Amino acid sequence: IMLLTDPEIESSLLISSDEGATYQKYRLNFYIQSLLFHPKQEDWILAYSQDQKLYSSAEFGRRWQLIQEGVVPNRFYWSVMGSNKEPDLVHLEARTVDGHSQYLTCRMQNCTDANRNKPFPGYIDPDSLIVQDDYVFVQLTSGGRPHYYVSYRRNAFAQMKLPKYALPKDMHVISTDENQVFAAVQEWNQNDTYNLYISDTRGVYFTLALENVQSSRGPEGNVMIDLYEVAGIKGMFLANKKIDNQVKTFITYNKGRDWRLLQAPDTDLRGDPLHCLLPYCSLHLHLKVSENPYTSGIIASRDTAPSIIVASGNIGSELSDSDISMFVSSDAGNTWRQIFEEEHSVLYLDQGGVLVAMKHTSLPIRHLWLSFDEGRSWSKYSFTSIPLFVDGVLGEPGEETLIMTVFGHFSHRSEWQLVKVDYKSIFDRRCAEEDYRPWQLHSQGEACIMGAKRIYKKRKSERKCMQGKYAGAMESEPCVCTEADFDCDYGYERHSNGQCLPAFWFNPSSLSKDCSLGQSYLNSTGYRKVVSNNCTDGVREQYTAKPQKCPGKAPRGLRIVTADGKLTAEQGHNVTLMVQLEEGDVQRTLIQVDFGDGITVSYVNLSSTEDGIKHVYHNVGIFRVTVQVDNSLGSDSAVLYLHVTCPLEHVHLSLPFVTTKNKEVNATAVLWPSQVGTLTYVWWYGNNTEPLITLEGSISFKFTSEGMNTITVQVSAGNAILQDTKTIAVYEQFRSLRLSFSPNLDDYNPDIPEWRRDISRVIKKSLVEATGVPGQHILVAVLPGLPTAAELFVLPYQDPTGENKRSAEDLEQISELLIHKLNQNSVHFELKPGVQVLVHAAHLTAAPLVDLTPTHSGSAMLMLLSVVFVGLAVFVIYKFKRKIPGINVYAQMQNEKEREMVSRVSHPESRPHIPQTELRRPGQLIDEKVESQLIGTAPNILLRL
Repeated sequence: IMLLTDPEIESSLLISSDEGATYQKYRLNFYIQSLLFHPKQEDWILAYSQDQKLYSSAEFGRRWQLIQEGVVPNRFYWSVMGSNKEPDLVHLEARTVDGHSQYLTCRMQNCTDANRNKPFPGYIDPDSLIVQDDYVFVQLTSGGRPHYYVSYRRNAFAQMKLPKYALPKDMHVISTDENQVFAAVQEWNQNDTYNLYISDTRGVYFTLALENVQSSRGPEGNVMIDLYEVAGIKGMFLANKKIDNQVKTFITYNKGRDWRLLQAPDTDLRGDPLHCLLPYCSLHLHLKVSENPYTSGIIASRDTAPSIIVASGNIGSELSDSDISMFVSSDAGNTWRQIFEEEHSVLYLDQGGVLVAMKHTSLPIRHLWLSFDEGRSWSKYSFTSIPLFVDGVLGEPGEETLIMTVFGHFSHRSEWQLVKVDYKSIFDRRCAEEDYRPWQLHSQGEACIMGAKRIYKKRKSERKCMQGKYAGAMESEPCVCTEADFDCDYGYERHSNGQCLPAFWFNPSSLSKDCSLGQSYLNSTGYRKVVSNNCTDGVREQYTAKPQKCPGKAPRGLRIVTADGKLTAEQGHNVTLMVQLEEGDVQRTLIQVDFGDGITVSYVNLSSTEDGIKHVYHNVGIFRVTVQVDNSLGSDSAVLYLHVTCPLEHVHLSLPFVTTKNKEVNATAVLWPSQVGTLTYVWWYGNNTEPLITLEGSISFKFTSEGMNTITVQVSAGNAILQDTKTIAVYEQFRSLRLSFSPNLDDYNPDIPEWRRDISRVIKKSLVEATGVPGQHILVAVLPGLPTAAELFVLPYQDPTGENKRSAEDLEQISELLIHKLNQNSVHFELKPGVQVLVHAAHLTAAPLVDLTPTHSGSAMLMLLSVVFVGLAVFVIYKFKRKIPGINVYAQMQNEKEREMVSRVSHPESRPHIPQTELRRPGQLIDEKVESQLIGTAPNILLRL
């Protein structure tokens, strides 16, 4: 016995090995959310923790070992004996660090990274792994559509083939009994219904079994399909199908090959005749199975009582939630009897020899009903002296049990009461062979079901004895095969005349595409025998697929695709290409693949490319992949345009800090790395509500109004989208001044954008404190590169009313004040304790500082006036104006930024200084470096004229 402690108090297990006489406590370092016991080894347990870790124990919980972290809830399974060689193998779905899901297997006591296997290559859709009997299912969505894969007996995964235009939105595996998969599929045009499909033995090829089965949502949002598999009779199902907005119940005895409505009882509970004629009126049943293990639900059947079905439902033209009664069939659904006018829970005792019914009610009860003749007659018994609010009924385990436990409470405030009912005293003996009679399974008189006649032993209704080994015994005899034992093969549809003919989308000759001249393949007749059907002879030979020699065929329908269905690949990583041929000899075919990067490979047959063709691209770009297929009868070719990219890591938007109104501005998106493949640029600027989309990384635009404007660029590269945003000031007039700093600032300059932004803010604050100029007039931008330099802009700020706009003279006065303070070494800031940085003026220019038009004049003019006075000093007066094609201060800033993006390993070398001089007005200062170039070693003395 194992008990779990309350996790709010402690995390421990209490284990007893002496039927509960004594317990030993074992503390845990994790909190258990669920347990999964091994189907064969009683001491082997899997435990799932609240933090999504999976543990294993081979000692009934006394010691635990971590198997895997990040396991998806309820997606872990023990090995299936027969399909897995190792009984301690664990199947699980785990999440990777980046949020993807993958299917893993490993041994319970040896689940290290080196010993984990990935049976399905690549990632799978989250919460999609199912391990059931001989089958493993996973789902993978690509191109917005889900694709389903199956592994039969742990072989390689194959994609499940539904009819071509089913286009599923959702799939649920209903049954994997008898080496066949029964699946419910919601197709593209369905909302509250599902179609039932049945597979071949491998679970790959599916054919339609029933359309438009009703579905609903459970209390936790889970999908519930109105389909019920009758226990004890293989191939027998009940389903609620929606027809013209009416839901009707249908039954099949041959796994969906044929369906029919249920015949309603001839009389009601009182014996009055019921006039219910097929197909206008029939019996309809509720098929939802109870999720509560302590209630029987509204339909029930048992393996040990193969002919008895108990269900709630109604009689009429459709299924209804009102006027619900209870019905029983004792001949496997051929005929039905009404047993109660209200819903009851029904329990099977003594292998169906005794049926116990208890009323569904919210009121307390004290009576139950017993039937010893498969529901034909019922006797009333009292099971408690005080009426009990019943919470549930539980049958004791064991095939021959005659004990049931009722639990509930006498009042809403009382504790639970357990009432144990033992029916052994009702019987005075065990049944003998003469107490049984033969009963033959049939469908409306047809005895051959699933290719065999099955005869069961049933206790005679008048014999009141305890059933023994004879209950449920069955003899089987094969039948001669008829057309009814065959379903339509994959790609074929049954027409009104009963024939299976190819669907419009199916090419029967495509079945021979995987064989070569001289080999043979199974050529379908359009029919396939229902799986687990045991018929022999008859039309079996006529309907069975025939071996046929492979015809010699020229290549046709050649396709080349990537293994994941995508048109992109990553630089430096393997890309797997799949060559697919609709028709043609696969063994005598020469295949040539040109990857488009100067590399070509050849293969002698198509089968050698089954696992895909792997290739690594070392450069980014769009590559034309060409495949040529040749055999003695012809040739075919196919082309794939593959986009090879590398991850985009960073985007930097390069543009001026300030520009002139109505002047063209250039904005450039600088990328790291600079070559990443095919890119799309999305730009927002000004007051535009709609973005501008380009394939180029630079655009030009104008601003027609003054003020601060935000420009944003988003760069789309593959699945990644990165963006950068910058602000630009737009004015008709402004002044700019180049700033330099004491050399100690360079020692602390890491040359990254964040540092430059912070230093710009500190410089602006120092200027405002030193000059008293309002901060709205000042914009400071520290430039990339070394030595550290900055640009100071003097802006004509105006208040929100539009008044008090500064004139050109005002800007001149502010500029002169700033220069005066800078020359007096009045502007400084403390970078860190003990490190004082001085700010100097380099030169001042009148707006516009830069010609921002796309083209530049090719003329150059230099005007220099100088007057030299010998003895005391040298005075220089000059006027100098020159334009260099394609080069300006902002272009220089842009180049510096691009260099910054390309390499951050070492500081760039000091760039050559290009003099920016122009005709100057009185009072303007000249750049000290320009001056030194003009006058050599002469003293720095200027004469104002």
